[in-house]
Amino acid sequence: MDMMPAGEAAANSNDVSAEGVEGYYRIGEMAKTFGVTLRTLRFYEDRGLLSPKREGSTRLYTRRDRVRLKLILLGRKVGFSLRDVKQMIDLYDPTGTNIKQLRLTLEKSEKQLGRLQKQRAALDEAISDLTEAMAAVRSRLAERQPARAAGA
Repeated sequence: MDMMPAGEAAANSNDVSAEGVEGYYRIGEMAKTFGVTLRTLRFYEDRGLLSPKREGSTRLYTRRDRVRLKLILLGRKVGFSLRDVKQMIDLYDPTGTNIKQLRLTLEKSEKQLGRLQKQRAALDEAISDLTEAMAAVRSRLAERQPARAAGA
């Protein structure tokens, strides 16, 4: 997960097609743009991952919130916990070098990559076992079908 460029993208984003009133995005626009539910956005807000501005009961999201949501969804896609995602995102400092953030992100990413590689190996083994079992069943089925047809 590349936090630095995404954070910079928040400041330099030219994506204004879904931009709402005065540079803010309504919750429905955010949900539709990112393919998530309103409940998901509220959940991320409750967890401190997003912090939309409030106008009455209306949630208004900034470009920063959009970038954060993009990173949250990327982190979830590759298997990070929300706690891990929050730790990595919260370390971003637009005026700093972000060395601590980048190191933490790299450390967590290396561990997650190892977990994913183990899962892939387990899946490959399961697929191989299932393929062999299916071949054996097909063979038995083929042996028994002619016998039934001849006896019928």
